[in-house]
Amino acid sequence: MTDHTLLDSIDSPARLRALPRTQLPQLAEELRAFLVDSVSRTGGHLSSNLGTVELTVALHYIYNTPEDRLVWDVGHQCYAHKVLTGRKEGMGRLRMQGGVSGFPKRCESEYDTFGVGHSSTSISAALGMALAAKHKQDDRKVVAIIGDGAMSAGMAFEALNNAGVADADMLVILNDNEMSISPPVGALNNILTRLTSSKTYNAARQAGRHMLGFAPPLLELARRAEEHVKGMISPGTLFEEFGFHYYGPIDGHDLDALLPTLENIRKLKGPQFLHVITKKGQGYKLAEANPILYHGVGKFDAAEGIQAGKGGGKLTYTQVFGDWLCDMAAADSRLIAITPAMGEGSGLVHFAKQFPNRYFDVGIAEQHAVTFAAGLACEGLKPVVAIYSTFLQRAYDQLIHDVALQNLPVVFAIDRGGLVGADGATHHGCYDLSFLTCIPNMVVMAPSTEAECRQMLSTAYHHDGPSAVRYPRGGGNGTLPDTQLDPLPLGKGELLRQGKDVALLAFGSMVAPALAAGEQLDASVANMRFIKPMDAALVEELARNHSLLVSIEENAVVGGAGSEVSRILESLGLKTPLIRLGLPDRFIDHGEQGQLLADLGLDAQGIVAQIQQAWNPA
Repeated sequence: MTDHTLLDSIDSPARLRALPRTQLPQLAEELRAFLVDSVSRTGGHLSSNLGTVELTVALHYIYNTPEDRLVWDVGHQCYAHKVLTGRKEGMGRLRMQGGVSGFPKRCESEYDTFGVGHSSTSISAALGMALAAKHKQDDRKVVAIIGDGAMSAGMAFEALNNAGVADADMLVILNDNEMSISPPVGALNNILTRLTSSKTYNAARQAGRHMLGFAPPLLELARRAEEHVKGMISPGTLFEEFGFHYYGPIDGHDLDALLPTLENIRKLKGPQFLHVITKKGQGYKLAEANPILYHGVGKFDAAEGIQAGKGGGKLTYTQVFGDWLCDMAAADSRLIAITPAMGEGSGLVHFAKQFPNRYFDVGIAEQHAVTFAAGLACEGLKPVVAIYSTFLQRAYDQLIHDVALQNLPVVFAIDRGGLVGADGATHHGCYDLSFLTCIPNMVVMAPSTEAECRQMLSTAYHHDGPSAVRYPRGGGNGTLPDTQLDPLPLGKGELLRQGKDVALLAFGSMVAPALAAGEQLDASVANMRFIKPMDAALVEELARNHSLLVSIEENAVVGGAGSEVSRILESLGLKTPLIRLGLPDRFIDHGEQGQLLADLGLDAQGIVAQIQQAWNPA
């Protein structure tokens, strides 16, 4: 264990602010070492957090938190913040059941001013807080910290557009860690930023504008001259046009530059914008060399790093999708793959290398991804949108209005359906079956095995309309798919086990525990396959030949697949009792995937127990 002598003395930002500035570099060094050691033991987001150590120290040192509000975007950069705000000991149970969340969470700490998990929300939330402070006449500062990837989302620009004219006292910090906006910066930029953020510079600028206001042509000449000069030394013209005062770029790892700049900006009124350059994985050479590999990690040896080939295991649904996509693209030149900044997570790496001209990563812009796909479909191409369930929620209007309403053949490969584990409530895919099934023209499927997943993807691809294949994180029962691209019969389920009295109608990931439960109960078990169109003939057959039906899904029980079973029974005039099992009507916290399902009664034993408790045959 690395020595953290100074860090151990910091249990709150107030203790941090009591330190002399000369000790802050040592604190940052200890904090970075602690994060590497801690995350290697628990897993979590590493490289992005290592990139914000100095920035976090500087923010809590200059701003009077929690009275001043820090709003973190996404939360992949908040671990240092959690350590400095009294949760250092809790980091040992990071993202574990009952432990510290991997994201800012209002109920966890007063320093977590806004709960996040999805990107690009920070500027909107910070603007709301800043205007609330103005309304209540509170002398409070508000800071939004947003990454350059999150800045690609339309919501961020909507907020900037509003904030620039709202006359709010707020600071937006762009944490640029991919050099995607600016070239490398050095001492000259740090000096210029420190100078232009000072009260002297801003007072002189305002005085000059006041004096030149009596001669409008001179004022316009001066404004253009200032923009021209600033344009040569910084990329801030865009943000100035939004109504912000732009400062930067500045080295986000240089406390001698960060501290005085933040100190100067904190004294200013109106919307301010600070552009800092950071490096993902900073201070940990392995993460610096491969920040993508070390973005989200499991447990690993901090000295050796992540070892290629270790912890392999069975084929995942994500890999099945990636292999199918390459095979289908080879067979059909019309196929186009789209992802909103989730190429690695969605299994598109090999496709991007094999078919670079047919691969589009549109950035963190889910709404655009869906409507972009609709435009491609209008012209006869076959778009496949690879997206996590939790992120598809952000493009619901586009899904309805731009795809389904026009009945366009867009395939949605929906990863991380159901509970995802350690990322918790913001990332669980609990609602897709509910919000997809109610949309006209949609076909919705959920595979129970890897082989079935490949068949369903082919079914979706050949369907002349919008379709979705929803699969969970991880793998299924280990059934290896063949290389065929044959579709399934549309809307047809299958009876896997013939029993008596009770029939279990299982969907997707719940087929395996349903089969195990069926053995204990001597129940019939159906793999329903399709949520929409559901196999009404199979539902009718099971209802007429059994005393009880039980629908089982890894989705919100409200409005989910069980609701569709109920609708079919009602339409047929059948009175067979139906028990609907699924995720409860509450947000589910983080924890190990299998344990969460067991706690919710969605493993085999839980299914048996719930049925026995609810059903008392005469």
